[in-house]
Amino acid sequence: MTDRVMLLIDADNVSLDVIEQAVPWVHKVFGGPHVRRAYCTAESAVKHQAAFKRLSIRPMVNLAAGKNSTDIALAVDAVDLATSERPQVVVIASSDSDFAPLVARLREKGCRVVGIGQDGKTGDETIGVYDDYEVLAHRSHKAARSTPQRTPAKKVKKTAVKKEKKAPALPDKAQAILDALPTLAAGDKVELRVAAERLREAKLLSKGGSSTKLFGQFPDLFELLPDKQPNHVQRRP
Repeated sequence: MTDRVMLLIDADNVSLDVIEQAVPWVHKVFGGPHVRRAYCTAESAVKHQAAFKRLSIRPMVNLAAGKNSTDIALAVDAVDLATSERPQVVVIASSDSDFAPLVARLREKGCRVVGIGQDGKTGDETIGVYDDYEVLAHRSHKAARSTPQRTPAKKVKKTAVKKEKKAPALPDKAQAILDALPTLAAGDKVELRVAAERLREAKLLSKGGSSTKLFGQFPDLFELLPDKQPNHVQRRP
């Protein structure tokens, strides 16, 4: 895993569903990003505030007028953060080809620059700019609930596509739990206290409900740790 990773999201360019897939993808491939920022309008920040909170994404609200003002805000922050935080990897979630000069500048600063784009919006001129690029398919809300894993992405650079066996479909409630806890879905341990907060935000757990009882409904899927007095939960392999 990479030690220092930044995830910068052009939230006015990619859908919320792609953003929700991007965070666990970055976590799985590089480790948890220590910087998570989404650049968007005030309207988008309000509309997606629950998801941003659940995914620990910091919304960077842009009030300036102008077609490219959000892109400029992202680019300025990216260079400043590359200098101050010295990340090994910078992941930019955007299908916009206008970030080519930014990618080149970050590479000069010693960063590996990876792009994430939305299927149907990303052209070859965008993909070719980055050191690596991942294209994620936008799913409808209904499809996102029923699919056990993210829609298989098209690997377009440097990484061979591997055929994977489809996992059996999960019960709706179990899938909803994983949707609310992307870190758990990625295979990492999560504090029960944190899990309970996220589950209540997602309306999956009542105010006085027990998260241990909820996870206990799916013993083949979730493991409570330690056995006697659990304070963490982990997805079973």
